Formats: sequence, C-alpha cells, structure tokens
Amino acid sequence: MTQDLTWSQRLDAADDVVLNPSTARPFGSILAQRLGAIGTPAGLTASTALGGAGAIVAASLFSGKTLSRRGLMKGAAASAALATSAGAMATVATATPARAAEGGSSLTFPALPQVYDANSHVADGYEIQTLIRWGDPVVAGAPDFDPANQSAEAQSQQFGYNNDFVAFMPLPRGSKTGDHGLLCVNHEYTNPHLMFPGLADGEIDKLTRDQVDIEMAAHGHAVIEIKREGNTWSVVKDSPLNRRITALATEFEITGPAAGSDRLKTSADSTGTKVIGTCNNCAGGKTPWGTILFAEENFHGYFMGDVEKTAEAENYKRLGVGGGSYAWGTFHDRFNVEKEPNEANRFGWMVEYDPYDPNSVPKKRTTLGRFKHEGATTVLDKNGHVVVYAGDDQRFEYVYRFVTAGTYNPDDRAANMDLLDEGTLSVARFNEDGTLDWLPLVHGEGELTAKNGFNSQADVMIDARKAADLMGATPMDRPEDVEPNPVNGIIYAAMTNNTKRKADQVNAPNSRAINRHGHVVEMIPPGTAADGDGANADHTADQYTWDIFLLAGDPSKPEDGAQYGGDVGPDGWLSCPDNVAFDSKGRIWIATDGGPKSGIADGVWAADVSGPGRALTRRFYACPQGAELCGPEFTPDDAAYFAAVQHPADEAGSTFDNPSTRWPDFDDAMPPRPSVQVIVKTGGGAIG
Repeated sequence: MTQDLTWSQRLDAADDVVLNPSTARPFGSILAQRLGAIGTPAGLTASTALGGAGAIVAASLFSGKTLSRRGLMKGAAASAALATSAGAMATVATATPARAAEGGSSLTFPALPQVYDANSHVADGYEIQTLIRWGDPVVAGAPDFDPANQSAEAQSQQFGYNNDFVAFMPLPRGSKTGDHGLLCVNHEYTNPHLMFPGLADGEIDKLTRDQVDIEMAAHGHAVIEIKREGNTWSVVKDSPLNRRITALATEFEITGPAAGSDRLKTSADSTGTKVIGTCNNCAGGKTPWGTILFAEENFHGYFMGDVEKTAEAENYKRLGVGGGSYAWGTFHDRFNVEKEPNEANRFGWMVEYDPYDPNSVPKKRTTLGRFKHEGATTVLDKNGHVVVYAGDDQRFEYVYRFVTAGTYNPDDRAANMDLLDEGTLSVARFNEDGTLDWLPLVHGEGELTAKNGFNSQADVMIDARKAADLMGATPMDRPEDVEPNPVNGIIYAAMTNNTKRKADQVNAPNSRAINRHGHVVEMIPPGTAADGDGANADHTADQYTWDIFLLAGDPSKPEDGAQYGGDVGPDGWLSCPDNVAFDSKGRIWIATDGGPKSGIADGVWAADVSGPGRALTRRFYACPQGAELCGPEFTPDDAAYFAAVQHPADEAGSTFDNPSTRWPDFDDAMPPRPSVQVIVKTGGGAIG
C-alpha cells in the first residue's frame, strides 16, 4: 500500500492498471500518412512531431475544423511553427493571444483566483448555500446525523456519502420550473477513515460488520424534494417523494438481453433477473420521459477472491475484479467471487428508475453494456430515436453510443418506460482523417461469434469490453462524461488523464504521451453547425467527425502542452476534466477531478464553445482541500448551479479524528461531510 497517496488517489491508482490488451496504431505511422496526404511542411518529420508539445501541434492537422473553427494556427504561421525544432514548437503550442481575448467571452463573472484551502469558494457576485450533507435526514422519520452513533438503519434513511451525479427534475413533472423540483443524487463510494473514528487511511481490515453495513447503506442514490423561496434553497422535510436507494437492501430488476442469462444466476437468484444493491454510482443522465439513469462504475473494487477459481476469469481480469479495496466480501459472501462466482456479472450496468414514483423498481438496463460506466447522457434525435452516450472510465478504454430501436412518444409516457431495452450499442473508432465510425456490437457480426466466446447477445453485453476490443475501437485517455450540447448538437467527451500512454501509443484524438492533465474531445454528428443548429444533428449516423476542444494543463509550462482558445492566465487553466454540463446558452461547464496533484483545487470552469470565447476557460468555483467536484447541474432557468463536493479532507494523514478540514460545518463535533451546495447570483438572476 502506498501511504503517501490518499484513499481516493489509491482507488484511482488501483484502476490505473492497463487492462486493455488492444494496442493503438502508433502515432508515427498515423502522422506519416496524414502528412503525406496534406504535404509535409519544411523541416517537419514524424519523429519531430512526437517530441514534447510537437505532438499537440501536429494533432491540429488531423481535423480541418480545428483550423477553420478555432483559428489557433493558420496558413504561414502554422507552417513556420511546424518548421521549427521540437522545443520551439512547444513554445508555439502554448503561446496564446493577448489577454484582451478574455473580452470576447460571453461570460460575465470575474475569474475566481486559483485557491487551495479548507473552504469552498465562488466567483465574486455569487453566493454559496449548503443544501444537504452526508447524514442529513432524507426520508420521513429519519434521525438526525450523529457521527458517534451511526447505524446502517439510520444511514439507509439519510443522505449518503460522496455525492456525485446530480439531476434537477422539475415539479410538477413535465414542467420547466426552476424553483421547485426533485434533486436526484448518486452516492459513489465511501472513505471509511473519514467516516469512522479510530481508523487510519487504508485500515479496512479493522472495519466491523456494522461499519461495513453502514458503508453499503451510504452507497447508492438519493431523491430529495427541494424548493427556492426568494433566493434561498432548502430541502422539503418528510416529502413523500424523498427516497434512498442503497447497496444494502434495495432490490433491482435486470432487463434486456442479459436478463436471465446463466452467467447472471446466483444462489440468491436462480432467475438471473433480480439483484440486491448497486455500487460505485458515479455519473448519470436524464431521459426525455423524465426518468433517471445512473452508473455503476468501478464496481470491480468491491469484490475479493481468486478469479482464477471461477469460470469468469477472462471476463473478470479484463475488468480488474478480485482483490477488492473494500471489506464487503469479508461479511457478505456475494462479494467474494470464490463463494458467489457470478455476482460480479450483476454489476457494471446502467440503472434506470422513475424519480417521480418513490415505489418504482430500479432496472439495470443490460442493452447499454457492462463496463465501468461514468454515466449515460441522452439526446432525442430528430427522427425520434433516443440516443445514449457513455464513457468507460479507465485508461485505454472506449466511448460508446446506444440508439433505441423504437422511437419516443411524447404523448404516452408509459410507452417509453422500457424504450432502453431494445436497440444497438456501438463503440467509437476515431480515424486519423478527422472522421469517427460507430461500430455496432451485435452478436453474429464480425468477430462477435461463438469462436470468440460470444454465444448470444447476452455475452456481447456482459463482455462489452472484449467485444469492443475485437471490433477495433480506439483506446482513449480515460473517457468519463460524454455529454450532448443541447444548443449545437455536438457531443463533448471528457478525457480525464492517462499517464500510462507512451509515445508510441499516441493516437490522433489522444495526442499527448504521459497525459497528466487530460483534454476534451468534440464528436460532431452530421447536420450540426459551430454556432447552433443542434436540432438538425443526426445522432444515429454511422459516421461523425471529431475535433479537440481543449488540451488541459498549465500553459505557462511548455512541457504540459496545454492548448486553450486564448490566454486563460494564471487562474483560468484546469487539470483533469471529469464531468461537463451546459447552460441554456450552450456554454460548457467543466468539473475536475485531480487538480490538487497540480497544486490547484478542483472545481468548475466555464467557456463558450464557439466565437471569440471558444475554449477560453474561466474558473467559477473551487472545492475545499482534499475534495473533487461532481455534478454539475443547472435549473432550467440557469438561476441555480448545483455543486456536488466529494471526499473533503481526503489528504495524507487526514482522518475522522484529525481531519485537514471540517468542511462544511467547521464544528469540532462534526467530521468533514460530502455535501451538495447550490450557487446563486447575489440578488438573483441567471448564472454565468
């Protein structure tokens, strides 16, 4: 165990093992082909392009849209830059226009300075309200939080730990109200040494059965009714719509092609159609018919045991199952693969449930594939099909798209409720010519046959990673949120980082080796336009184009190879983009996970996606120390922004008994508490 890393960093490091056996086409050969097609500028070679930030400069050659829409490198200036040495190219790649470019942004808030301290911060002119914290009552009759007397029974009725995905669902259902609704929140994972007294970081062997059950109750999802009065938000106490979904006791239904598969049957469920619980619920999405999708991401870490003693060894090794980071399998046999060898096949799915019905049974939709889902975001295509985008959050994994077989009926909600059970899951191949192909994962097509272990569509969905490998998908730099912009129809995919990518593994959409800071990729369906026209986007097309929106990092450090839309200054740069959201104007808001490794707090940055402010990021919010920012989410009127703050005080040496911050209560009787904050403009009005 690496003691100089925090609990969350160790979980991330444990997932930093490269599990993908596929290899990307070497960038040198891609570059040589591409340069051959366009004509090599004097002095540039493939080996030169691989040096330092030269790879980033060369990457701008891959998409004509980068040159025409961004205008960062043009004509003779680009040729001159490319003709220089690799070192000089690094300077060109990070050089930016004068700070006067900031005036071209449509954002009106002043940039929040880079900060890292015990509290959260927001830009001048805005106010922070803490809406709900770990342990606060959710369902009617729930007890108040008592950190010295926790129980699984109480936690099952209280707000869970490490709030992640946030969705605002207006009340009444189907309205566009911005002052009353349901807030639907994921609870991704737990930090036991910050939850319970007497534990050092990593001492999971000291956890009791009661503490493990509290952890399981703290996972899952919460629904809370919230209202705004004046400019102040609050939770509606004892609302009949409030709900907790947990890993400990909630029953889920398994639907779609894998439902009933022998590979999903266990001693507790001989049908392969029901399962208790969910875990590692990261990001999610909303459907046009008003249901919620939430992810099961790094589920592998909850299982212990020797996978070689199971019939699922190949499958489990491809996902990293076994040798878990949690003690659940010590007390619950189903989390030990030697005792319940199929249980892990019942996790790693996307879940759908109806937040407006507190009695609805959550359903694991196996049509959306089994992998480490960061989330699943939807868009209603112009032809009526619903399209779902998802990232598989691990280094060298893939971007996916699902298209429903049926079409959405706006006049019959009941007819849409199982729309996600039939359709086609595809995986993305990013080509060096700036095009993107969607490769269907359909049993019997291509390599997805019995000779490769696929005997049915159920096998394809259970082993979605293996299927994507065989289809030749492009390994990406840890794809997390994949989000459609409702204004311009372009899909924005956050690639958080990949320090494992070597120089000979660089590919066109992942243009940096040892990518510490991550980047944002645009996937552009036919029919879109840079300044809008999202309604005409064809999200069912077999081929898109793609572009790089930004390359994160500190532009003052040439070795970072950062690239933005202009001079973002010392406060505007970001590291490790994780989740994104869009306001009603189509501006992008980027939440980060990993900033502290570069000396800055995680938080959220905003930018225009077109015009002079394109990719000109500006910091809006900063987390307290040790925390990352999740969400993000707006009300329909843009008057409130919800910030989900995970694992405050998760720093080296910080514990329940002696935390580095007691955010947000700053009360000696309270430990640090993951919380959802709501940000409003002072005096009211739209944010941004």
